[in-house]
Formats: sequence, structure tokens, C-alpha cells
Amino acid sequence: MEKRITPAITSPQYLVDTDVTFAQVDDWFGHTSMDLKLDIIYPENPGHPYPCIVWICGGGWKQMDKSAHLYYLSYLASKGFVVASLQYRTSNLARFPAQLEDIKAGIRFLKSRSKRYNIDTNKFGIMGESAGGHLAAMAGLTGKITEFDKGDHMEFSSAVQAVCTWYLPSKLDEVQSRDSEYSPETETGQEELEEFIYGQSSSESLLIGKNARLCRDLAAAASPVNYVTKEAPPFLIFHGTRDSIVPYSQSKLMYDLLQEKGIKADFISVEGADHADLHFFQKETWDLIVEFFTGIFI
Repeated sequence: MEKRITPAITSPQYLVDTDVTFAQVDDWFGHTSMDLKLDIIYPENPGHPYPCIVWICGGGWKQMDKSAHLYYLSYLASKGFVVASLQYRTSNLARFPAQLEDIKAGIRFLKSRSKRYNIDTNKFGIMGESAGGHLAAMAGLTGKITEFDKGDHMEFSSAVQAVCTWYLPSKLDEVQSRDSEYSPETETGQEELEEFIYGQSSSESLLIGKNARLCRDLAAAASPVNYVTKEAPPFLIFHGTRDSIVPYSQSKLMYDLLQEKGIKADFISVEGADHADLHFFQKETWDLIVEFFTGIFI
């Protein structure tokens, strides 16, 4: 069969640029350097800037893969966004706040390349899962805290205007509190037992380099709940009601604090969902994400 068609041009061509170096950081005990990279999906439509959504992969701050969710991120891109997935240093390479510094460096880099990728620098959102949700929340809540801005492109702000989190660890000294009945404040000698139980093996303890249950000042400095102000951007928060890794109460605490400050926030309880299960990768979930960012930016 021979056939001719003349498709109506209603959308731009979308391109994927992978392994783009956005920063260089110290490696191997400060003796060498490593490139931090990003993947980006963008519409080739010069002169028409689009909102940019930054994705942060989870993995307990111990592992991450910026390319793991490109399939789902492409769906978000198809709805009218530039979408970038950023690499960050894991906890075996650097302690907090290095991870947050990396994310902010990526945001500034993207703003510096706004013409290249057709990005509207005034319309940035950020989203992430688990450890990535923690970093997304921290980035969203510290837009005006310059101490976390390190590296290049300092003429650009790392502030974002909207945040979406999945199963968010919001208060690091209590992420595992439901797993133990021990309290060093109430029984003599329990500090040693807590140290034995938790040590520095928990994900949040590895992140800060100390036992998060005992060194609460360090845990507090890395906890999003301690950065909530009346200037916080809007939040969309997802959490499974049967999460076995990050307690459901962690996201609820963040939502309640945002409400107290008068911040626009929506809390989506995903019924029956465990940590990072298939409920979060269904079209219904992603349509809610599209609706959230569209309502703010488009």
C-alpha cells in the first residue's frame, strides 16, 4: 500500500541529552576530581521557554542512578516541561551537605544553560523519591540560604518554586524511632545500647557521619522540617500508608508544618502502598504530578 500523509505540527521535537557534566567535585580523599552529570529531556523549540522540573533519584543516600526513571520522566516532559535528572555524591563519597550542594549546583547550571535547553529560569520545580525526596525538600526550603551554594554559576539562584516528594524522610533523628523502644534520655546506659543497635550503619547516620539518634544537632541540620518558613514554595507530598522503610508520619509531619505556616500543600496518602512500590509508577500518580506542576507553572 502506498500512502501520503501531511501531519499537523502541534508539538516540538523532544530530545534527550545524557551524561552532561554540570559540576566537578573532589574525589578520592580530595586528591582527585570527579564529574557530576545530568540527563535532560527538552523540547527543541527556540524562543519558547518551558518550566523545568528537576528529578532526584533515591537510594538511601548510598546509591543512585540518574537514568533509572527516564521512561517516566519522559511522560512528564511530554506534558510541557523540560525535565532533568541530577547525579549527586552518595554518602560513601561525602557527608551532608555535599549532596544538597550538588543539587543546587545542578539547578544553577541548568539556569546558566537556559537558552540551550529552552528553560524558563523563573519556573523551576523539583521532585524526588525517598533520599531524593529529602534532597528535593531541602533544596526547595533553602532557596535563600546561600551557605549551601558552592561551585560555579553563582550569579544564578538555586531557588525553586515548587516541590514534589515521595515517601519523604523529613526528620532524620526519628526516621527509625519506631523500630526501638529504647531512649537514652530515660535510662542510664542506653546510649551505649543505642550506639550498638544503630551505630553509623543506618542510612541517615551514614549521611551525616554520626549516629542520627544520638547526634541530634547534626541530624536536625539535615532535616527538612527545620527549614520550613512562611516563604516555602508549594508542596505535593506522596506517602504509602504501609511504608516499611520511611514511616508515614514523616511526610505527615512535613505536611502539618507547611499547613501551620500557611503554605499551599497537598498530601496524597497512597492506600496500601509500601516504599517505592508499583503504586507510584502508575499513570494516575503521574497525572497528579502533572496537574500540580501545571497548576503552578502553565
